[in-house]
Amino acid sequence: MFKGLGGLGALLKQAQQIGGKMQQLNEELKQQRVKGTAGGEMVEVEVNGLLEVLHCRLSEQLVREGDRELIEDLLVAAVNQAIGKAKQQHAESMKQLTGGLELPGMEETLSKLLGGEQ
Repeated sequence: MFKGLGGLGALLKQAQQIGGKMQQLNEELKQQRVKGTAGGEMVEVEVNGLLEVLHCRLSEQLVREGDRELIEDLLVAAVNQAIGKAKQQHAESMKQLTGGLELPGMEETLSKLLGGEQ
């Protein structure tokens, strides 16, 4: 009747270890920085590994020209580029956490647990 409890205990221990690793990974992702640029670096956006925008810089020339539509387009392009780079780093970190295992849905599940919405 209680033969399976040993396996359950090991599973719980493993879950605790993964939880600790995920917490550590979350902190590491928060410290990672990537930049996206657009318009020949007239716009630069920095995000962390949790996909939080940390910094946005517009060149003096771009501001002087005052082309609102161009600025908006360049901001979107720079943010998307930075987010793409951060997602790539995030995926690589997830592979390290899972020991390189490609489990269907695992990256998405871990991402949600870490607070990132992908």
